[in-house]
Amino acid sequence: MGLPMSSSTPVIEVEGITKCYQSYQKPIHRLWQSFATKKQFYQEFWALKGIDLTVNKGETVGIVGKNGSGKSTLLQIITGILQATDGECKTDGRISALLELGAGFNPEFTGMENARLNASIMGLTREEFHQKLPDIVEFCGLGDFLQRPVKTYSSGMFVRLAFAVAINMNPDILIVDEALAVGDVRFQRKCFRRLDQLKEQGVSILFVTHSTDSVLKYCDRAIMLDDGELKLTGSPKQVVQAYLEMMFASDVTVSKPVVIVPEDYNVDFDPTQDNCLRHPTYNSNEERWGDGRAKICHYEVLQNGAQTSGLVHRGDNLRIRMSVLFEHDVDDIIYGITVKTNDGNAVYGTNSRLVGSLPTTQNAGDLVSVEYELTLNLLAGDYFVSLGVAQDHESKDAIPVDRRYDLIHLHIGQTSEAFGYAALDAKMSLVADDSDV
Repeated sequence: MGLPMSSSTPVIEVEGITKCYQSYQKPIHRLWQSFATKKQFYQEFWALKGIDLTVNKGETVGIVGKNGSGKSTLLQIITGILQATDGECKTDGRISALLELGAGFNPEFTGMENARLNASIMGLTREEFHQKLPDIVEFCGLGDFLQRPVKTYSSGMFVRLAFAVAINMNPDILIVDEALAVGDVRFQRKCFRRLDQLKEQGVSILFVTHSTDSVLKYCDRAIMLDDGELKLTGSPKQVVQAYLEMMFASDVTVSKPVVIVPEDYNVDFDPTQDNCLRHPTYNSNEERWGDGRAKICHYEVLQNGAQTSGLVHRGDNLRIRMSVLFEHDVDDIIYGITVKTNDGNAVYGTNSRLVGSLPTTQNAGDLVSVEYELTLNLLAGDYFVSLGVAQDHESKDAIPVDRRYDLIHLHIGQTSEAFGYAALDAKMSLVADDSDV
């Protein structure tokens, strides 16, 4: 990603925005309401409740939240498609929007006709559109399909055309509503490369996504909506963590038990205490959450069989042992580990549900030790290891019991022959051409 071009100049200012929908049980009630002066024949649904948001020039802001939290409604008000019930929204500059699939496209028109129509709506002249046309055609890669009605398009073809048009309208503000989740991964990568270029040019980007990795990688800032309210605004890492906690929070109410540690536990630590805090690799800025039915009470990091201070080397054998004290009976247990970069991108992760080799039931008072063995095929940099215990769940995927994100900090020493994260150990050589001339 290039150098950020953001400034403190606001291009989007949302103040106290609310949006209320009126829901009628029967169509006739709409007619009755038009004559009624005192009686209300509808129910109110508040999609947005007093939202305040400022986006600066060149800033990329991600919006996360559960389905129905008001994300799409907010974007539609900013783009002018919807009118707010109350509040004020100011924008400065040309807005190009990629909203829900097919929005703004006439299904009977061809792809080319829809592209021309969208350019006209955006205020481009015929000459400007024809100047942009080769870039649109090249980027979408639809070929002869541009001369066919868009009602014959697949969802992926819709996205290709819509994105190609949106990014070529010389926008000052680009708004994307989850559309990039559709389509093949190669085109998604192409889109994100173009987003990088637009940001370097000073374009402000506001996008809704359920991909937390995309928020961490591309956004300068993030916000979280829930039930029409702005619950949190802050750094991508902070907001993503809060979003994950909200999405996977347990419904289990856990009472505090009295745990009696058996005398036959052959360990040199007190399992009822948090012994992780005293290790040299412990990260005091960890994020910890879960319902508390079990606790990760201790860990060790062995570097090539010996204790480590956290300074490790590429190619080292790493064994991480975590001790878990169960304070309640738990079944369908999942033990997991994730290795992330310092900006929160996962480079490796696995769990016992994928491996399928560990016991899945423990009783209150059990103390178990789980060991992960890794080979550090990573390049120089700072990495954080997350450990977790969860319970398999049909609808929530996994209920956190004790998740300790970024618990362990490791630093891999400097290397200069490569960049990135993975140590793939590429070799380069010139291959002699032995063919006869």
